[in-house]
Amino acid sequence: MGIEEYRTDGKIGLGPSLTPNLLLQFINEDGNILLTLSADSPTPTTISSLLLELDIQLPSDRMSLVVDHFNYDTLSASEKHDVLLLPRYPGLRSDVKNFFGGAGTVAFPRAIAQTLGNSSPLLAPILRAQSTAYSYNPKDEAEVVEDPFATGDQISLVSAMQARNSARFTVFGSIEALENKWFDASVKGLDGKKGKTINREFAKQVIAWTFKETGVLKVGKVEHHLSSVEQGVSGNDSVAQLGYLNPKIYRVKNDVTFNIELSEYTSDRLAPLTITPNDILQLEFSMLSPFHRLPLKPVSQTPNSTLFSTTFTIPDQHGIFSFRVNYKRPFLTNVDVKREVTVRHFAHDEYPRSWKISGGWVWIAGIWVTVAGWVAFVGIWLWSEPAYEKERGKGKKMQ
Repeated sequence: MGIEEYRTDGKIGLGPSLTPNLLLQFINEDGNILLTLSADSPTPTTISSLLLELDIQLPSDRMSLVVDHFNYDTLSASEKHDVLLLPRYPGLRSDVKNFFGGAGTVAFPRAIAQTLGNSSPLLAPILRAQSTAYSYNPKDEAEVVEDPFATGDQISLVSAMQARNSARFTVFGSIEALENKWFDASVKGLDGKKGKTINREFAKQVIAWTFKETGVLKVGKVEHHLSSVEQGVSGNDSVAQLGYLNPKIYRVKNDVTFNIELSEYTSDRLAPLTITPNDILQLEFSMLSPFHRLPLKPVSQTPNSTLFSTTFTIPDQHGIFSFRVNYKRPFLTNVDVKREVTVRHFAHDEYPRSWKISGGWVWIAGIWVTVAGWVAFVGIWLWSEPAYEKERGKGKKMQ
């Protein structure tokens, strides 16, 4: 198979020219791909090469399946143990929003194992195997499996990759799990409990995320301005008036307020973005490196967006600075907003007077004490009569 044309019209053709380079080019042009693997036919070499490019590995033995002797459907796989019964996704981390969670059991028949490289921050598992699962070739008649491809939660059954341009690529390890018969099938675990599968809901979640119906962030207005204006200070009004948005130049030690409006696209509408309790949205005020890294707090909401804001004092350093919001989290599209401004020094008439600087009060007091002492000395000297003049007067009268 091959992609003949992929533009905004979404036309996709079939052919023998499907190569990793074409698929990677499709991803680089913001294309989204959902790849399903089947145990009935070996994975093509081109697909394996593509996954290796993304740091996703498949078993070298192309006929291997994932089996679990403790978490399987006793009704449909009583002997082969290759229909896995799995709980819903518990979440990657406490600070990452979970788009695939919920109650119920996912039936995953004849799955192909995947392992994710540890070096790529772009990869994340959506569904993992249980700790008792392992990869196994059904044609291998040995009673003991030596050196399996992967075991336990090393096995990723559904994997996601979100590129730096927010294009999404999902690998679904069992195409049979998407068949109609598994959408609401009756299953029975080893403990004897019966229940219905929730494959339909899980498939909707995976497909919605892959094709950007969920987890898409949109940036609204981005504003920055002075927090206050000192009245009567020469040169202050030339920087920006209070309420004047997005000036090009600030002065060192100005108090500045930064606002950014963010929305999250969910299914069919824009909704206010809610940051999880253990996560934080940050503003960087940086030149070559951040001088400030500050949390942005939600201050107001509209039906479609949340306004985040923070206030800080510009550092005592002139140059070209940038306001930057760099928010990148698994399963959410990337937000990277940057606004450049110039920061200047004080003008010659903007420095504070000496009496406003508390550290100078000692020197000011010293000056006035010196002046007062000199005046007192001169006064005493002028108004004091010399003693020898009186003695000379007395001498003349005696003659």
